[in-house]
Amino acid sequence: MATLNFHHLRYFWAVAHEGNLTRAAERLNLSQSAVSIQIRKLEDELGHALFERRGRQLVPTEAGRIALDHADAIFAAGDELLDTLAESGRGRRVLRVGALATLSRNFQIAFLRPLLGRDDVEIVLRSGGLGDLLASLEAHRLDVVLANATPPGDAATPWRAQPIAEQPVSLIGTPRRLGEDRSLEVLLQREPLVLPTAQSGIRTGFDALADRLGIRPRIAAEVDDMALLRLLAREDIGLAVVPPIVVRDELASGRLREAVQLPRLSETFFAVTLRRRFPNPLLRELLGAAAAEQG
Repeated sequence: MATLNFHHLRYFWAVAHEGNLTRAAERLNLSQSAVSIQIRKLEDELGHALFERRGRQLVPTEAGRIALDHADAIFAAGDELLDTLAESGRGRRVLRVGALATLSRNFQIAFLRPLLGRDDVEIVLRSGGLGDLLASLEAHRLDVVLANATPPGDAATPWRAQPIAEQPVSLIGTPRRLGEDRSLEVLLQREPLVLPTAQSGIRTGFDALADRLGIRPRIAAEVDDMALLRLLAREDIGLAVVPPIVVRDELASGRLREAVQLPRLSETFFAVTLRRRFPNPLLRELLGAAAAEQG
């Protein structure tokens, strides 16, 4: 039975990602002719042409696209194995976590708490936009991405989005603004509101609630950052529509009060991962703790 030459596959993989033989040869520190010869040998092994030329670009054929999908998986698995074995030989293990920049810091700390303060664990926490975080996850620079929505996926990027927490959403404000007890309808009609932006799942649910109640709320501010929403509530700009975990410290101190929990409105938090042959055992520990908390 014929065996695959992985050196030939590596050269093909480099050219396919560069789209240009010259750049790939420079990256591999080889001559163009040497790279061309190795790719022709791979085509002979597979029995299919892998590239077609379009101007100065080399574009994978249908067989080339199939080969590239497999090459991506093969070399990603190799990088993952090296990283995993390198970490296993160290006294301290590392967990690399990405989180949406707009995500509640209190939630992030609550999720990571089982590992915080352990002498044998180092946590690397990065924040950013969902697209950049998912790219880092796919490139094995992150072990998990924390988000409040499931990412779009397809067969080429099989994300796993595991629900790890569901938080109720409440109407929260300063004691001065809340004053005496008033119904939800009265508060929504009379007080200015600080709301998440229209792209948020919370906002979609809140708008549906306002429609059901026949109320047109007065909006003081719309923000996509939970940390900023927390500050605006503290500054008494208006009543905030927010999960109580976001303002947990202010509620405990009495600086803010929870007026009412909004019916049928909650925020779900997800741990987004990729299927991996060598998953980080620290992540498995965190996901197990989150599942036990939910259960």
